[in-house]
Amino acid sequence: MDMLLFFILGLLVHFVFFGSIFDIYFTSPLVHGMTPQFTPLPPPAKRLVLFVADGLRADALYEFDENGNPRAPFIRNIIMHEGSWGISHTRVPTESRPGHVALIAGFYEDVSAVAKGWKENPVGFDSLINESKYTWSWGSPDILTMFAKGVGGDHIYTYSYDAESEDFGAHDVTKLDTWVFDHVKEFFHAARNNQSLFSKVNEEKIVFFLHLLGIDTNGHAHRPTSREYKDNIKVVDDGIKEIVSMLEHFYGNDGKTAFIFTSDHGMTDWGFHGAGHPSETLTPFVTWGAGIKYPQKVSVQKFDDAFLKEWKLENWKRQDIHQADVAPLMASLIGVPFPLNSVGILPIDYLNNTDLFRAESMFTNAMQILEQFKVKMTQKKEAILPFFFIPFKLLSESKQLNILRKARSYIKQRKYDEAVSLCKELIHLALKGLSYYHTYDRFFLGVNVVLGFVGWTSYASLLIIKSHSNLTRGVSKEVKKPSHLLACSFIALGVLVAFFLLIQDCPWTYYVYCLLPIPIWYAVLREFRVIQDFVLSLLTFPPSQLVARLFIFTLGIEVLVLSFFYRYTLTAGLVAFACWPFITQLRTRAKSISLSWIFFSLLLAVFPLMPVVGRKPDIFLVMGAGLLVLLLSLCVVTSLLKRKDHFINEELLLHLVQMLSIVLSMYVVYTTHDSLLKKQGLPLFNQIISWITLASSFVLPLLSPTSLFERLFSILLSSMSAYLLLSTGYEALFPLVLSCLMFVWIQVEQETLRQPSVSYKQKVTSLQFTCSPDITQFRQLYLDDVRRAFFLVFFLVTAFFGTGNIASINSFDLASVYCFLTVFSPFMMGALMMWKILIPFVLVMCAFEAVQLTTQLSSKRLFLMVLIISDIMALHFFFLVKDDGSWLDIGTRFSLPVTCFFFSSCSISHYVIVMSMTIVLVFLNGLAHLLTTKKLELCGKPKSHLI
Repeated sequence: MDMLLFFILGLLVHFVFFGSIFDIYFTSPLVHGMTPQFTPLPPPAKRLVLFVADGLRADALYEFDENGNPRAPFIRNIIMHEGSWGISHTRVPTESRPGHVALIAGFYEDVSAVAKGWKENPVGFDSLINESKYTWSWGSPDILTMFAKGVGGDHIYTYSYDAESEDFGAHDVTKLDTWVFDHVKEFFHAARNNQSLFSKVNEEKIVFFLHLLGIDTNGHAHRPTSREYKDNIKVVDDGIKEIVSMLEHFYGNDGKTAFIFTSDHGMTDWGFHGAGHPSETLTPFVTWGAGIKYPQKVSVQKFDDAFLKEWKLENWKRQDIHQADVAPLMASLIGVPFPLNSVGILPIDYLNNTDLFRAESMFTNAMQILEQFKVKMTQKKEAILPFFFIPFKLLSESKQLNILRKARSYIKQRKYDEAVSLCKELIHLALKGLSYYHTYDRFFLGVNVVLGFVGWTSYASLLIIKSHSNLTRGVSKEVKKPSHLLACSFIALGVLVAFFLLIQDCPWTYYVYCLLPIPIWYAVLREFRVIQDFVLSLLTFPPSQLVARLFIFTLGIEVLVLSFFYRYTLTAGLVAFACWPFITQLRTRAKSISLSWIFFSLLLAVFPLMPVVGRKPDIFLVMGAGLLVLLLSLCVVTSLLKRKDHFINEELLLHLVQMLSIVLSMYVVYTTHDSLLKKQGLPLFNQIISWITLASSFVLPLLSPTSLFERLFSILLSSMSAYLLLSTGYEALFPLVLSCLMFVWIQVEQETLRQPSVSYKQKVTSLQFTCSPDITQFRQLYLDDVRRAFFLVFFLVTAFFGTGNIASINSFDLASVYCFLTVFSPFMMGALMMWKILIPFVLVMCAFEAVQLTTQLSSKRLFLMVLIISDIMALHFFFLVKDDGSWLDIGTRFSLPVTCFFFSSCSISHYVIVMSMTIVLVFLNGLAHLLTTKKLELCGKPKSHLI
């Protein structure tokens, strides 16, 4: 098969494997067609006021300040005299949109929403706001619009500030909250003079939603431990006090208003969120007013943690809930139907009402969740052949009716506690059944994807053995015509599978996953002669040697896999790399190179031991990295001036321009940091210089000579000028150390193939990158090339995890992009942070271009081995993927025991990274080839190479 065609097919296959994880594990859990359910008794409240303080941690609200006073005195007074309180436990991803969906709609967002930036609605869903008679909301446009968009009628009114107001570099971001409070006051003032509006706000089943973004913005900009974050809590507390007082006065203290104060998610100490650390998942929940129990003094709490004592609330009953439980609570308070897609369980211990009302509300909750179960079961049953359908046995139709009859009977007999208990049992069974039917096809699809994985890896291995190695010398390289029986058998199998899927009305993606393994395995089995000859070749090896090599290869793969869980595994691997010259002839043949390899391997091994997240910005380390690059540049320019008889003015000018770019980057980083500390915002000049530097980093290397050393050094200088702008601390040193090790690696690989009669110095000075390499110089693959492929994959993984836990949402530091923009823009910020991640990748791939040149190795052949290694790793993670728990802890474990639960369910990021690695490597390989071989000429001057 032509190699170009093979790589195109390989990309398509890996795109399928990449997408399969979302079809198998992360499809939308929502169903439609349920009947609305609501409590048939009069509700305790006519109106609900929902305050959501975005990004507020539970401990930040409940704790005392440095002077021993409550940080939020009004909320503290509510807890002690008027209402009930607890902790709302959120789920990952702890982002604003999923958190608000859980609060207001009662279900946990699926992963498909991330493609919309957590803003737009990937699927339609019902919510408390939709079920209300009228809803007025104030706050961020990102949050308010998602509950109003696509909703029929004109009963939802939103008031939001401009998106540009969400500026992390603004002088005072508490204005985001004061804007909300001021506009709410203006609204009710206007209602007094507008009869139509006055009548609407006096209706029943209405909601007022106040989204308060200032705390979250201050947390990102200054960290949750900052004075700005804590002062913003006080601003919110004062604002809520004023709004509550105004509303009570407006409604004449009628006692028909219910208040809820909570947060969508918390925030880590380093100012980010998205994963499952307790600081992100533990949020405050305080409620008071109509239908809510008054404070309850207790001597013993059921929670065994230190929070109660720290917050001095050990004598006030704490009632924790899950975030999705808030939606049914709010629906019960104002008497609207429970949101159709809600999976929340009504926390009846918060309700201050009759036992009948509590029992009826719980019965309504059970019916609402059971409706979802019935619709899900019917949909799955209709899509599967009757003799293949396996129902959820724990909740048969007869059991449903039996529980409902018993619960209704208990309510009539006034056995309310028994009725509530039965309803809770029914809810738990229905939720298990929902999960059962939602994952019904998971095993079937998983088996097909695994078959495709194994088949593709086998075929790639056979292609290497057959066409690029000497392991099958006895077999003709020409493809022999396969037997018609084999072809007909696979065609018949394909037709049978397609017919099976057709009669079950399966989605088109099922055809892809189920039919793809068939041609792949046909391609494998038609190479039976190659397999046979390869097995015979293996038998010629001494068994001990064969087992030893297989063990080393397996150990290497497992080390790569473990590095995704334990970052210090990379340190162990780099230490092992440092010891490598001692078991080869390198130590005696090239002592200086060996010492350099050992030194830079050990130096790079330090980075995985550094803190992943939670590090404090250290601008002086960034400045230090810039100074080291400048010092190295001076040494290199001096060396080139001494080495060459004449140094072209254009080359010298280019080096000076790149050094100036480094100086400008240092200036921009320092002055931007200083300006933001003074709350003066991002200077326009700095912003312009940053974008120009980023753009020029792609162009300047193309102006340098194509000699190996000069081109690679030019790429390093341009990359560092951009990387410094994206750095906040020690990570600024990482590309420099990595590049030094990469250059030594080039020399090491050259030494492993060097003949004693060839001068090493002459080879270095004569190496040139070229667009059209001489394919006659390429050699066959040897076993040592497996090591080179492993080195490449290991260095790429190190580039991923060397300075940060990129697999976790909360490890990204928004401060990294403050030299470019400070106004919240998720896709632009994400793109900049992604480029920061890719810069070390580009450096590794450019070095590998040189390794291929020095070892006379075809990149396509080596890429096949990299493909196999990454596919074996991906297969590991495919079996570990789960759809619950956290997306955190990809590179490290926190010391808190509570995070162990989250750690056990986090491997989607692993799988996505490994699959992306294969796909992105094709792009990076092309980019590295462009950066190393292309030469731009200025003013039409001819190309000049000096040797």
